[in-house]
Order: sequence, then C-alpha cells, then structure tokens
Amino acid sequence: MYHLQSLHPLGQKRCLAAYFYPGCGGRTDSRGACARQLKREGAPLGVRWKRGEFNQAVGVSRGGRTTKIHCLADGRGRIVAVALTPGNMADITMAMPMLEALAPAKRLIADKAYDADRLRTWLQDKGIDAVIPVRAARAIAYPLNRAAYRRRNVIERMFGRLKNGKRIATRYDRLAINYLAAIALVATITQWLG
Repeated sequence: MYHLQSLHPLGQKRCLAAYFYPGCGGRTDSRGACARQLKREGAPLGVRWKRGEFNQAVGVSRGGRTTKIHCLADGRGRIVAVALTPGNMADITMAMPMLEALAPAKRLIADKAYDADRLRTWLQDKGIDAVIPVRAARAIAYPLNRAAYRRRNVIERMFGRLKNGKRIATRYDRLAINYLAAIALVATITQWLG
C-alpha cells in the first residue's frame, strides 16, 4: 500500500531562528535578566500554540462548527493571500492585517460585511479606493463605483472554483495548517488549469 504524506509541510512555516536558543532558554524578566538557575527550570511561558478549536480556526455558531476562508485576489481572480478564522468571527477582522502584508493596491472591492468607517479611513490613508456598498442601516451614504463593483464577480467565481474541491467545501482536517495546505493545493491547481 502507498504511504502518502500529509499536506502539512505545504502550510508549514519554517524558521531557522526556532532552532537557536538564548542562554536562559528564552525565559527572561521585563529587564531581560535571566531569573533561572537552570536552563529549562520553571513553568511554561505559553510560547507554543494553545490547544482547542478556536486556535484551529473552528468557531461554533447556529450552523454548527464552521471556518471562514479570507482571501485576497488580484484582478484576474488569482489568490494572493489566504487566512483562516473561526466561523463566528466578523469578516472585517482580517481585512487590515491581510492588506498590510501585501503591496498597496489601487482599489479594494468587497461586500457589505466590510462596510466600516475604520476600514474606509484606513484605506483612504493608504491611497486605496474603497469599492464597498453601504449597509442599509448606515446613516452616512458613501458613493459606490458601480462599474468597478461589477468586478466583484471575479472573486465570487474564485471562491466557487475553490469550493469545487470537496475537501475545501467540507472541512475534514482537524488542524488549521492542514486545511490551509489543502486550500493552497486546490488554489494552485485551479489557477493552473483555469
């Protein structure tokens, strides 16, 4: 029988600094002084990932256990950045951290879930045009570039192609890093074929 490797290495971040330890084993007080007699003495400081569903991007809501996939795509629908959050977290929480990690774009096309004053002012400060429709309950109505907003279907089609893979549409992986690796693999294949 074939012994297939997991997709885990695709989603793993490797860092050479993880293999080097400071003289005190990484445990110092606020002044940077080592307060231990032996290298590994004392309680753990919580530098490892915590266990639990929340840290594996699994949220519990009325629909059950869910995970949200946040993607940034270019104008041709190619995925540029991906992040996972629990399903009960707001969509807008990942917008600014993901945009900060990339080179500045001309415009951001998003749906009503991203309609917030904080995000709009942040985008304006960065020189990015916000193409986001306003929510019905909003007091201040912002103008919407409808011609640019029609391009949002590129992102919707990208998610449709991504979720054609059953493993992505229905999350089977317990670990978020394995699920992220599966998303990377399916995204690579769909972008290569399409």
